[in-house]
Amino acid sequence: MFQVGEVSRRLGLNPQTLYFYERIGLMPSPKRTAAGYRLYEQPDLERLSFIAQAKALGLSLDDIKDLLILQDGQQLSCQEVYDRLLKKVQHIDETISKLQTLRAQLTPLLDQCQRSLAQTSTGQQCVVFQQHPLVTPTEPLHNPSLHDQEELNHDTQG
Repeated sequence: MFQVGEVSRRLGLNPQTLYFYERIGLMPSPKRTAAGYRLYEQPDLERLSFIAQAKALGLSLDDIKDLLILQDGQQLSCQEVYDRLLKKVQHIDETISKLQTLRAQLTPLLDQCQRSLAQTSTGQQCVVFQQHPLVTPTEPLHNPSLHDQEELNHDTQG
């Protein structure tokens, strides 16, 4: 059994993150000592490790919650599990495709920067984006959803 501090150290998570995951239902309420201290078991650490890995890969907390619900077997048929997992994999494939497109846009700029660095001093103003802007003035910028903003706020708080 592990207390919050030990779990926090082992997984590199802020203790407040553990409480947050419990509060939003990603983690079940752990056992407690007579004094009220939370006690985590090995399966809890494995679940927290999965959450941390999935989050690091860019999955939202809602996505992670959906996957954990599937894993926990909330009386879903094989077809329902299949459909949900297929939808998640398709979403991941779409994200990968978008990232590959972005990479294709950035790679020529990186190459141009490298050529420019070889020809000029390092302190000179970079003109790559003046010559090849990523966003044209008429193109609207992405406005993060409220959920994204809440996650961002939580991440910056711990």
